[in-house]
Amino acid sequence: MSRAFVKEDGPDNAPLPDLPISPYPNYVTPRGFAQLQARLAEAQTRLAGLRARMDRLDRLPEAAAERDIRYVEARLKSALLMTSEGRGCEEVVFGHRVSVVDEGGAKTAYTIVGEDEADAATGHIAPQSPLARALLGTQPGDVVAWRRPAGVVELEVLAIAWP
Repeated sequence: MSRAFVKEDGPDNAPLPDLPISPYPNYVTPRGFAQLQARLAEAQTRLAGLRARMDRLDRLPEAAAERDIRYVEARLKSALLMTSEGRGCEEVVFGHRVSVVDEGGAKTAYTIVGEDEADAATGHIAPQSPLARALLGTQPGDVVAWRRPAGVVELEVLAIAWP
């Protein structure tokens, strides 16, 4: 193919804009820090594989991998590792697993983790979430009001533990 038909400069070759970084402190659990490190290694491996392709006319996948690497590196650089060492279970803090019961008697447990580790489906919630904000600083026996779009739910804190 003639070089005249190969597009070397264009929007698909420009770097992609960086992913937005949260304005909140980047607290992470040891598990969350390990997940970020694994994500970085995976993205670097993916980028190496993309660069090794014979047909590299489409540079968009490479740009996306580079953007992902920049994001994860920034998150690792700003990480504030929080461990349970020297910290008790008197009141709910970052990293705690909190068992609660709602007004209907349903028991649930939530773990307050970093933003990159949060997954509501598994009970891992970010400290900026409305539920975590309601739970932080409470003690067993306290009742909190969790303001949700569907309405306010009262939760009683049953237990606090390190996962």
